[in-house]
Amino acid sequence: MAEINKAPRGTNDVLPGESYKWQFVEQKLIDTAGLYGFKEIRVPVFEHTEVFVKNVGDTTDVVQKEMYTFLDKGDRSITLRPEFTAGVIRSVVEHSLTAAALPVKVCYCGGCYRYEKPQAGRLREFHQFGAECIGAASPAADAEMIALANQLLCDIGINKISLEINSIGCPVCRAEYHKALKEFFESKKTELCATCNERLERNPMRILDCKSPVCAEIAKDAPKVIDFLCDECQTHFDGVKAHLDAMGIAYKINPRIVRGLDYYTRTVFEFISGDIGAQATVCGGGRYDGLLEQMGGAKEPALGFAMGIERLLMVLESQNVEIPTPKTCDLYIAPMGEAATLKASVLCNTLRDEGFEALTDIVGRGLKAQMRYANKIGARFTLVLGESELENGKARLKCMENGEESEISLDNIADAIYEATFAQFAEQFEL
Repeated sequence: MAEINKAPRGTNDVLPGESYKWQFVEQKLIDTAGLYGFKEIRVPVFEHTEVFVKNVGDTTDVVQKEMYTFLDKGDRSITLRPEFTAGVIRSVVEHSLTAAALPVKVCYCGGCYRYEKPQAGRLREFHQFGAECIGAASPAADAEMIALANQLLCDIGINKISLEINSIGCPVCRAEYHKALKEFFESKKTELCATCNERLERNPMRILDCKSPVCAEIAKDAPKVIDFLCDECQTHFDGVKAHLDAMGIAYKINPRIVRGLDYYTRTVFEFISGDIGAQATVCGGGRYDGLLEQMGGAKEPALGFAMGIERLLMVLESQNVEIPTPKTCDLYIAPMGEAATLKASVLCNTLRDEGFEALTDIVGRGLKAQMRYANKIGARFTLVLGESELENGKARLKCMENGEESEISLDNIADAIYEATFAQFAEQFEL
């Protein structure tokens, strides 16, 4: 029987004391992407299963082993999204977004779902930020996407990150590469895992992405895709490198990068961190020029990337990057008696209208308990409201940092908080 007071295995709660870190990272990513012309898109958390089987690839681990798939009440096969790109492209096709100005630039942030062994940096429910660019075929587009990913990582405070790139060619040159791979792995069939033996017939390139240590060791000596590029793919890759060089973005060519999904063509890339152990890839992406047409849309080139929010936060923590903490309660009003409680509610609403975080007692605590609570939540100022304060229309405002008190008018409480806040700020920075 499931334990109803525990989250399902492979999922995490983001608690109030940690959520500000997520908000900071996610907003920073969306804002930076906006500088490159990317606008947010929101797609369903589930799609028809065929969207992923057809486009992610039925020989991938994602489709073969990891998808959360079920029949809905209409006996339709539905899958929780294991990644965003296929669903985003489905949306682009359905709503004819390519009929407008090209390129179409969209970004997104949300949860994805894969059934795999939970470990640090790899959960069954995880969160991604990503960006997709549809309608740009030039090497400059590839370089711009890489530059965006690089700036995103820098803007949230990550350093000590390395970029690895590769080209996996197009269907033309990859056909020759598949022949070479098949010939190489044929002699190793008895050593390969059962899944890779199936891949050998259908898509030998997937063997390079196998998580089995035995298969990974065998694959080290396999032919390199970069040695099989046709002239067009080689020219494109040279153009990507030229643009990265011109922008001063350092990179290393890693001929073993193939990415885990079947839709990729030509440029693929990963940003690697050495600070989070085995799950070192914090961002990955590349070009997928055939996906839009495969989904029934126009023949338009496309490329994109995604980065895991959990992994980004792990890297930030490992590199001791301080994420700005949210402001605490500006004023806690401690009422004594029914009339004071009613007035406190009115005053709090007045302050909230002015943009202050104002709180008061809503559980019936005594005065001492209220002050302990104000201290626990880090209230910057407190104000005790009783019969005399209501009669005089004045109360004493206490600064919790230094204990100083000043008398203020309840009729001008917002102005008083403004002045007190500025005075505290001026004292802190010696203005």
